[in-house]
Amino acid sequence: MNNILLVFLGGGIGSVLRYLISKTFNSYFQQFYLGTFLINSIGCLLIGIVIGFSYKNNILSQNHTLLLTTGFCGGFTTFSTFALESHSLLKNGDLIHFSLYTLLSFTIGLVAIAIGLWLSKL
Repeated sequence: MNNILLVFLGGGIGSVLRYLISKTFNSYFQQFYLGTFLINSIGCLLIGIVIGFSYKNNILSQNHTLLLTTGFCGGFTTFSTFALESHSLLKNGDLIHFSLYTLLSFTIGLVAIAIGLWLSKL
């Protein structure tokens, strides 16, 4: 139950921050979605730092790591998790699964959005 509360708390904070940044920056730069771009970039940087401190330096506990990665970064952006998993596949030299994972995630994501938009017009 403690893990669920950590994810809930971190996810809520990340989601609110994502909303505020998107609202602020996307309204000024509508053609590029600067807010979303910044969020995804910052989220990737943050999850890399957290994982680095957690695994390599043993500075963060498992609870801190869960709060910050699955919770905060997950609420802030799921792109950070996607990038971390892709990096893990590359680091392990698994080029086939890396290629499949990234290509299919991007392609299926776009197709799913198109289908969802189409279904909502029925």
